[in-house]
Amino acid sequence: MKMPQREQRMKPNDKPSAARLLQTLHVRTKHRTELQDMTDQVEAAVSESGCADGVCHLYVPHSTAGVIINEGYDPAVAQDLAAAFDRLVPRVANSAHAEGNSDSHIKTALAGSSETVWIVAGRLALGRWQRIFFAEFDGPRSRELRVKIVPDVAT
Repeated sequence: MKMPQREQRMKPNDKPSAARLLQTLHVRTKHRTELQDMTDQVEAAVSESGCADGVCHLYVPHSTAGVIINEGYDPAVAQDLAAAFDRLVPRVANSAHAEGNSDSHIKTALAGSSETVWIVAGRLALGRWQRIFFAEFDGPRSRELRVKIVPDVAT
């Protein structure tokens, strides 16, 4: 007999396999600058981990892409954010960086390459309108979003 999902969740001090707690999500971007909603994939990783309570660390191992949390209810917000990044840091042909993508590095420095979200009762504890976005600044490319889930330890 299969136990209900809630009863299958890890209890504090359970020893989960590392594979369930460390995951790499693969992202394929289509535009030079874009914000791609990754919330459902991160939520699935949390669910698969079995973690009841803890934290979810998100990390982008690229110097021209990052991760941000912002409103996701209206898709226009992500489009506006991408456009704002491009206005704030425009692409210039005569940058000192030989690859010509200094703007992408600057945008990543502004956005950041990591976020942490609490896990409560087996779910990401995001605000009502919040979503997790992979922020591409030098696409299109194949990228990674790394997920590390750290369960709370019983005291």
